[in-house]
Amino acid sequence: MRAEFAQAMENLYPCSKNSVFLTGDLGFMALEQVKETYGRRFINMGVAEQNMISFASGLAYEGFVPWVYSIASFLLLRPYEQIRNDVCLHNLPVKLIGNGGGYGYGIMGATHHTLEDIAVMRVLPNMKVFVPLTAADVEVAVNQMAKDLGPGYLRLNYGVKTNASLAEFQQWRKIRDGKKGVVIGVGSVIGNILELDDDLEVWAVGILPFSELPKELIAAVKKQRKLLTIEEHYGQCGLNEAVARWLINEIDGQIDYRSVYALGYPSGRYGSQKWHQSESGLAGFGLKKIIREWSYGK
Repeated sequence: MRAEFAQAMENLYPCSKNSVFLTGDLGFMALEQVKETYGRRFINMGVAEQNMISFASGLAYEGFVPWVYSIASFLLLRPYEQIRNDVCLHNLPVKLIGNGGGYGYGIMGATHHTLEDIAVMRVLPNMKVFVPLTAADVEVAVNQMAKDLGPGYLRLNYGVKTNASLAEFQQWRKIRDGKKGVVIGVGSVIGNILELDDDLEVWAVGILPFSELPKELIAAVKKQRKLLTIEEHYGQCGLNEAVARWLINEIDGQIDYRSVYALGYPSGRYGSQKWHQSESGLAGFGLKKIIREWSYGK
């Protein structure tokens, strides 16, 4: 989604003269045209993430809209105090762009993976988390972030390719109908569910936190009594717990609720993004086995 994000920023420029683009010394072979477009308002802040966030906060305080780009783990975890104190507590329109959410950087290992980003961002005051599903979602998400007056975090990963006719990017979208159970997912790992071609109703969450579940989704869960969440993220404070909290209020009676999420590094080894997903049961045979046992009781 990095190329789609760069194009979205170029398209945003004519109608957003107060935007400033900051990068933490990243973007080779991706942001060159953005730099050309933004000129003096494109600033390479170097490998100094804490300073970059505080600098962005100062720009926002003076009326600019800073777009801050880096690898997700570098962007969020090293300067977390600055994001909390300088950005969120003042409700400033600093837009954080994290590339490679989840296991996106594969063999580069745990220092480059971000399995807790949704958790640490969604608990901060005023912060909204935007998670595109397809490449086409990126520009819509960028435009929504630009219009929002508060801070935002855009989690970039690979885009899911699907033949389904999808509604425009929004907080909740039903991706597919089905009768064997309801799946709620966040991010491109949903594509692994769609590849299984099971008779499952699939929903995608695009913006967190959320204050309610769609009535259609609640009705489907009440009818089918089976719900599974999937996320390329730790289960703690992620989609799993966010959904479970609302189920307590909305669903009476027993349902078969399960969650599939990143397990970290069970083998202590590193590999490609898909390899890490498979090791956590988020892809391949492991995911297929989980889905079969849950939806068919086999």
